[in-house]
Order: sequence, then structure tokens, then C-alpha cells
Amino acid sequence: MRVEQIVEATLFASQTPLRADEIARADEHLTEEDVVRAIQTLRDEYEESERAFQVYQLGDGYQILTRPEYAPYLERFDSVPRAPHLSPAALETLAIIAYRNPIGRIEIEDVRGVSASSVLRTLLDWELVEVVGRGDGLGRPLLYGVTQNFLEHFGLKDLSDLPSSDELPVVLGELQQAMEAEQAAQEVEGMEPETGPSQPEAGPSQLEVSEAELETEPVAPREEAAGEVF
Repeated sequence: MRVEQIVEATLFASQTPLRADEIARADEHLTEEDVVRAIQTLRDEYEESERAFQVYQLGDGYQILTRPEYAPYLERFDSVPRAPHLSPAALETLAIIAYRNPIGRIEIEDVRGVSASSVLRTLLDWELVEVVGRGDGLGRPLLYGVTQNFLEHFGLKDLSDLPSSDELPVVLGELQQAMEAEQAAQEVEGMEPETGPSQPEAGPSQLEVSEAELETEPVAPREEAAGEVF
């Protein structure tokens, strides 16, 4: 049996990304180097035969996923799992956390200009961000960073795959335009514009961070920012 077939079967059966060392456990003769070479061979074969799926590296793991261009066809089926819908406010907050990781809530609000508590609770529940420590400021505020789920959700190998920090103002500008368009559409329909994403259907986050702590982190006196934020 070809090494590629073993690796392919392992990836096909897994619902989550697998590291090379985890895949190597499928056979006692496999090494991590064998797995990495087999994955590249599979990628080349899928590319050459124009398959609708590919092996993607997500964080430090690998997973077989359908190509993005087929998403519109798959969305027609209720049985196909869907990624959570992120509002422009949530995307903007994620971008800030990803580039400034780790960062406190007050700093996020300084950049966005609005409260971030509701958005942070949602991102915590979806496990796209997590508490990574506490700052040295007044009251030792919570610090947030992005998670492995964040990398998998956006198909990133690591944070180095993000656009350069010089491009962030452009990214945030596009998100702001999308947010304004979304709010305008809601107003036309007679709906109240959202100030943040709706809560997901998923259960409560397993992180031991209460809503009260998110809302009542001590606020140190703010200084006027000078120059560029990023």
C-alpha cells in the first residue's frame, strides 16, 4: 500500500486538522518526513487532476477541504456544515487582535472607537480568540489573542500569512464600508442596525471569563494617540 494512500485515508477520515506526527501514527514504519512528502504528492495529484478538494495546511496541521470556489454550490445543502457568519464588527475586531496579539479590551476600543465587550464575548464563544494573560496596567486587564481555530477558520498556516501591517488600514477601511452598507440595508428594511454580531448557537465558552469581568475591566486614564495606530 502506498504511503500516499495511508495519509489520504487518515486525512479523509478526520474532521479536524492533523499534524504530521499524528498522521505518522497510522503505521509504525511512517515518519513525519514520509507524511510531508506524501502530502505534497497528493497535492500535486489533486492539482493535476483538477479535483474539487485539496490538502490545506491549517496552523500546524493538515486537512482535506473542498476548494473555496465550490462554496456557493455547497451552501445549497443543509447537511453541509457552515462556518459561523462573522459581522464586519467581528472581522474588524479579529483583525486588530491578530495584528496586535496580545491586546487588551481597552486598546481594542481605542482603535475601533466603540465598545468591544459584546463582540469579544461572541469571539470567545466561537473560540476564535482566547485569553492569553493579563496586562501590567491598572487592575491587570485581560489580554486577548487569536486561537488555532482562527487559523483554521481563515485557512492560514500561521499569522505570517496575514497581510502586512501596512495593509491593515486598507483592510479595516473595507470592513468599515461593509459595516456601513450592512447597517444601511437594515435601515431600509426598517430594522435596527446591529452594533455587533449576534450570539452564536454554540454553548457557553469553556474559558473561565465571565461577562461581568469583560464589562468591568478597570479603565486606566487614556492618553491621546500620536501617529499611526499600527
